[in-house]
Amino acid sequence: MAAPRAILLLAAATAAAQTFDISGERIRAHVRFLSHDLMEGRGIGTRGEIVATEYLATQFALAGARPAGDQGSWFQAVPLIGVQTLPQAQLSVQGRGRTLHLKWLEEFVGSSLRQQPLEQFEAEAVFVGHGIVAPEYGWDDFKGADVRGKILVLFTNEPPSDDPKFFGGRALTYYGRWTYKFEQALRMGALGAIIIHTDATAGYPWSVVRGSWGREQPFVELRPGESALALAGWVSQAAGEKILGMAGRNVADLLKAAQSREFRPIPLGLRVRGRLPAKIRRIQTRNVVAMVEGSDPELRSEAVLFTAHWDHLGIGEPVNGDAIYNGAVDNATGCGILLEMARAWASLEQKPRRSALFVAVTAEEGGLRGSEYYATHPIVPPGRTAAALNFDAFHPLGLIRSVVVAGAERTTLYPVVQEIAARLGLEIKPDPRPEQGSYYRSDHFPLAKAGIPAFSIHQGGDFVGKPAGFAEQLFREFNSKHYHQPSDEFHEDWDFAGLEQIARFGFLLGFEIANLDKLPHWKPGEEFFAVREKSLRER
Repeated sequence: MAAPRAILLLAAATAAAQTFDISGERIRAHVRFLSHDLMEGRGIGTRGEIVATEYLATQFALAGARPAGDQGSWFQAVPLIGVQTLPQAQLSVQGRGRTLHLKWLEEFVGSSLRQQPLEQFEAEAVFVGHGIVAPEYGWDDFKGADVRGKILVLFTNEPPSDDPKFFGGRALTYYGRWTYKFEQALRMGALGAIIIHTDATAGYPWSVVRGSWGREQPFVELRPGESALALAGWVSQAAGEKILGMAGRNVADLLKAAQSREFRPIPLGLRVRGRLPAKIRRIQTRNVVAMVEGSDPELRSEAVLFTAHWDHLGIGEPVNGDAIYNGAVDNATGCGILLEMARAWASLEQKPRRSALFVAVTAEEGGLRGSEYYATHPIVPPGRTAAALNFDAFHPLGLIRSVVVAGAERTTLYPVVQEIAARLGLEIKPDPRPEQGSYYRSDHFPLAKAGIPAFSIHQGGDFVGKPAGFAEQLFREFNSKHYHQPSDEFHEDWDFAGLEQIARFGFLLGFEIANLDKLPHWKPGEEFFAVREKSLRER
């Protein structure tokens, strides 16, 4: 009796993934090229973007995929508005007979979200804790206070907890992300919001904030009549101490006060005045989109989606004489994995039942704009997308023993994820730093918001031949010295064996999903369950 077709397909895929059909050395070549100085840091709307995206399209073509973008091209246009706050920006705080003038980059960064060449404002400052309204947790930092037309001063992150039923326990929920803070400030009618940075609450040093916000920010163009904050800004902890000191307060005491359910907004008796000149430009950037069609006449209209962002920070402020932010780890590595999986998928003699869609997205560093655009302008509708697997930032330091797939456990796919990991001899580890809120910081998140079962695949903390604590030390060093810095560069001595393992894992997982009889779902009660239900009804 002949073996079932799905079993034959899986056997073929397993054989392909476990031979040289997936190669770490090919991934190396892609990473080396995409992080070369010639790419000029892969900034969006630049010459570096053109070269990088043309390279990606060419490699997808060589792999045997077909273009799936606009008008049969390799590209999906993503129109954005670039807002670059100029160095002449001014922010001052007045109160108790004093005026504090903050220094651009050193003490404050930010943008007007109103997308105009000059924004001027003056308003009362109110401290609002973490700026959270979460009825399901019985939490409201505003307590009915009228903050319309005011400048909110707050911390990022959320109340600490070890109870997974209260703000996710150690794991950061979306309420803790800086994006939520600005969104909630707008919903409350505030004029603007200033986040006081600390390494602990943000999860990264001031240099990351300065490097990201001290340059052009990309935004989706405002619709006529749409409101926006006059200021979305950050101040350093030292500047925060100066501001709060003018009100007779300090960072430690107010952070402690913000942890209480009984917290109420605190008028600071200060006025914030700003003048934000900005360079405004229209940015025509693009996602790179490739497809390998499935073999089943009925299911080939559905797809497994693989994503990685191609962009980085371009050319910026020099550090030790180097102004090119190459983005080798972040995220030439993910792109190399994406290209190698596409090549392996297209080379299969017998294709899976569903199609595979490979999307190298733009403007992740500017707030997940490329994946956000794709989610609202999908090539394959969310209700026909089986899952989205994202690949972002890998360290090529040899073989690994484990993977992290945070968020997969919230989907019906988790047993499949566990089976593939076991087959490849990989242990599934929990997110080692759930307080960083990584689930809300990469390109799978906008896709999850559209209902698609989506998560990122990361290396676990176990490198073969490396001592205990190596991975944690690596994270701390990269986060403090190289993340969003020009020093995130390619190294010839890198060992890509672990990235080859990640590519095999992603390939096999995607293949298995592409052959499932039923589309995956979020587990009941998960935050994206209802929108998935809606998308499946509309498919």
